[in-house]
Amino acid sequence: MSFDLTEKRYIKETGLEARVSRIVEPVANGLGFSLVRVKITQENGMTLQIMAEDENGRFTIVNCETLSKDLSPVLDVEDPIDREYHLEVSSPGIDRPLVRQRDFAAYVGHEVKIELNDMINGRKRFRGFIKAVDDEAVTITLPDAPAGTDPDHRLLFTTLAEAKLVMTDALMEKARLDQEAHPIDDDETETVEIADNDNDDEDDTSKESN
Repeated sequence: MSFDLTEKRYIKETGLEARVSRIVEPVANGLGFSLVRVKITQENGMTLQIMAEDENGRFTIVNCETLSKDLSPVLDVEDPIDREYHLEVSSPGIDRPLVRQRDFAAYVGHEVKIELNDMINGRKRFRGFIKAVDDEAVTITLPDAPAGTDPDHRLLFTTLAEAKLVMTDALMEKARLDQEAHPIDDDETETVEIADNDNDDEDDTSKESN
């Protein structure tokens, strides 16, 4: 997988998540990482999830801790979220989101679920196999296409709202081969959680591996 920190993310955040991503991305890039996704959930009161990757599309526990350490003081200064929250930094995972052209190209032949911003020919959601990728679009083949219809659909990257790999045996095998090619020294889960420093009832900083 070629690695370009400046490669465009076609699937991006909106609202508060977009504001947070503008803070997070330069910090991640400065460490040699690419931002994959920012998501805010109501888990544990409120959780800020940061998903990032290295040049191999991976993110070790050490990478998570490094990004967390550099990111926490920046978030404290910028203060984009006006309430207590937990910061969670993690790898993209095996059934990862696909947000850049290179992501789709790396998983040609694998199954993906895609949702569009707007309907095309009365359809907004697609589930099929990545057949081809070019500079502007991904072509997927629908296994359940009605007889007599074209199973291939070319979807422009600019029309995508969400895209995520489907966990399959083939995807698990690819992950195993990737692990052999790029071993992770530690065998801990690639996630680090840090409690927001505004929480006076808990320790100032806490980390836990899921």
